[in-house]
Amino acid sequence: MELANWLALVGICLMGAMSPGPSLAVVLKHCLQSGRSGGIACALSHGFGVGVYALLAILGLGTLQQQVPLLYQILIYGGALYLLYMAFNSWRSSATKLKIDETGSKRRSAIQDGFAIAFLNPKLAIFFVALFSPFIPAEPMQWQQQAVMVATPTVIDALWYCVVAMLCSHPRFYPWLERNQLVINKLLAVAFTFLALTVLLRQWL
Repeated sequence: MELANWLALVGICLMGAMSPGPSLAVVLKHCLQSGRSGGIACALSHGFGVGVYALLAILGLGTLQQQVPLLYQILIYGGALYLLYMAFNSWRSSATKLKIDETGSKRRSAIQDGFAIAFLNPKLAIFFVALFSPFIPAEPMQWQQQAVMVATPTVIDALWYCVVAMLCSHPRFYPWLERNQLVINKLLAVAFTFLALTVLLRQWL
C-alpha cells in the first residue's frame, strides 16, 4: 500500500474511533469501576473486536447482511440486548458509590464488555467493506498488504481508547469523576438504553 493511501486510511480510522458512541461509554464505565487498568483492558479488547471485523471485510465476508440476513439480525438484536444489560448494571451500580476495584474479575468484565460492544455490532463489517474498497487494488493483494489494512484500524482503535482511559484516570481528572460517579453511572445507563432503543427502532421502522 502506498504511503498516501495508508495515511488516508489512518485518517478515516482515527475519525471513526474518535466519534462518540457506546464504545466511549463502555470505556468510561470501566474507568470508573476499575481505574486505569480496567479502562485500558476494555480499550484493548475493543480494538481486538474491531480487528475481527476488519479481517472479515478483507476476507470478503463483509456482505453478511446480504448473504446471511438471519445471522445479521441475530447480531443486531444481541447487540441491543447487551446494551440494555450494561444499562441495567450501570443503573444498579449507581445505588451505592463504587470503590476502585482492580481485581481479576473486574478486569475480565472490562475485557468482555470491550470485545462484546465491538463484536455485537455487525455494521462494522459493512463499514469496513465501504472503507477498504477504495484501497483494494485490482490485482490480488499480498498477505502483507492485508495485514497492514487489518492492523491499522485495530491499533488505532485500541490506542485511541487507551488514551481516553488514561485521560479519564488522570490524577487531575479522576477525582472529579469519582465525586460525580453516581450521576455519571445513571447518565451512562440512560445513554445505553437510548442506544439500544435506537438500534431496535431502526430494525422495526
